[in-house]
Amino acid sequence: MLQLWHCENARSFRALWALEELGLDYELKMLPFPPRAHDKSYFAENPLGTIPLLVDGETRMTESSAIAHYLATRHGNGRFAVGPDHTEYGAYLNWLHHGEATLTFPQTLVLRYGFMEPPERRLPQAAEDYAAWFLARLRLLEGTLEDGRDFLLHSGFSMADISVGYAIQLAHTIRLRDRLPPNTLAWYDRLTTREAHGRARAAEQAARDAAGIPPLRF
Repeated sequence: MLQLWHCENARSFRALWALEELGLDYELKMLPFPPRAHDKSYFAENPLGTIPLLVDGETRMTESSAIAHYLATRHGNGRFAVGPDHTEYGAYLNWLHHGEATLTFPQTLVLRYGFMEPPERRLPQAAEDYAAWFLARLRLLEGTLEDGRDFLLHSGFSMADISVGYAIQLAHTIRLRDRLPPNTLAWYDRLTTREAHGRARAAEQAARDAAGIPPLRF
């Protein structure tokens, strides 16, 4: 059975959401955030100490957007992925990686220097600078969504929506919702009405409670 190591609201939510969209069986292993600080035993599973970790037999993956694509192509008969012969193949790959490399990265610095470090080590100006950087990087997404589309690709929902959608979810976690541009916010609100997103949230909460991990609060 597929195993996913996950923390509440972490990048691993991309993988959890993908598993639910594809209707795959999996075992969810919850950890306190960040596990490298709160569960040293996890280093035996993932030497990086990062989340996610997907285990599929001999395959072990730690990149959240790659995991979503892997699940779609390896276990989902290509559902919610786009192949090289598709006219939107380039757009699919670009959005898939845009969600992590362009949108999530600056937010991790907001998270660290605005919330995670001890008060005496926090850097409010650095956190604000990276928040502004993230918001500026939403220009491509905001412009693409001007036509009111429900999904990033004209062909429909894909793992690219999960990749970018999680980046907007993280923006909510670090209290940036009120600063999100209107098209992006409306798209995200529509996207998260999907049943699989709700199931992923419910699975996350149930596994967190079963593990005795307190809710993540910033």
